[in-house]
Amino acid sequence: MTQSQNFEENLYGISPNFDTDGTKKKVPEMTLRIEETTDNYGLFIIEPIESGLANSLANPLRRTLLGSLSGTAINWVKISGIDHEYSTVPHMKEEVIEFLMNVKGVRIKSDQMRPGRLRLEVSGEGEVKAGDIMATSDFEVINPEYHLATLQSESAQLSVEFSVDHGIGYKMAEKGSGMPIGVLPVDAIYTPIRKVNFSIDNIRIGDRSNLERLSFEIWTDRTIDPVTAFKNASNVLMDKFFEFTRLGIDDNPDDNPAAVLGISPEAYNTLVESLDLSARTLNCLKRAGINRVGEVLQLPKGDLLKIRNFGQKSITELFEVLSSRGLLPKENSNLSPDPEDSSSDEEE
Repeated sequence: MTQSQNFEENLYGISPNFDTDGTKKKVPEMTLRIEETTDNYGLFIIEPIESGLANSLANPLRRTLLGSLSGTAINWVKISGIDHEYSTVPHMKEEVIEFLMNVKGVRIKSDQMRPGRLRLEVSGEGEVKAGDIMATSDFEVINPEYHLATLQSESAQLSVEFSVDHGIGYKMAEKGSGMPIGVLPVDAIYTPIRKVNFSIDNIRIGDRSNLERLSFEIWTDRTIDPVTAFKNASNVLMDKFFEFTRLGIDDNPDDNPAAVLGISPEAYNTLVESLDLSARTLNCLKRAGINRVGEVLQLPKGDLLKIRNFGQKSITELFEVLSSRGLLPKENSNLSPDPEDSSSDEEE
């Protein structure tokens, strides 16, 4: 668009984003495209975005990726024969403090959320790498070629116990008098994200101008792939923004159906399609316009039984499925088994 065109639009109130009758032109549906991905790098393209919104989307996502994703790291070590960090290990080139600095760089992948231990047992002359740490079913060292230490004699021995835990962000070593003798704290780098970058370009689609394209780049430490990191960060933001929608609800519990039922908003909004119900039970609920668990729990049992082809067997199935998933209220539920209820499903 030329400078004179922009001037005319400002002067006469004409906008390329509005039709001649004053109605706003429809924005094409926003799409997210994975342009490039490896085990530690991802490029995501999001377009088209209304003018000014790309930055509003990118900044919270970037901050969440860098500061709110959980990861796994070593938080302390015990070296056989060493009581404090100012000691030296016989025949090891590095001082203990330098060794602890190197330990911070060991990257660990884990699908479990429980803490654990790893061990390192090496002897003889040579380089000690992260790959020398003994593997377990819970933890996997992602950077096995990473340098830890150098042993300079055939009689050298290095025996180390590592404490592995899960956390968020970066946690400084907890040094203090309360630590047992021989436990050497290590700064824990939990965050799996190494770098995040984004750029915003102006684009035009058809007769709609003043749209934006967001290019979003993520670099990870390979303990998580970029696509999963992108999804996890998005879910964190969604959960936080969902809380905003509930502002003021707690002041009047009757306006909050989830609170009235005694279940969480997440449980209330669980889709019935995700419950692995039988086709018959699911189809009955869908035909009746019941799409969420909360809607099921709000209906009296008598009303549920009025649904065509929905009988006591369907009630029992729902109770068992919701109970196994922890989606039932703590108090009595409309689906609770009733000893005198033995009616079978109605047939069409």
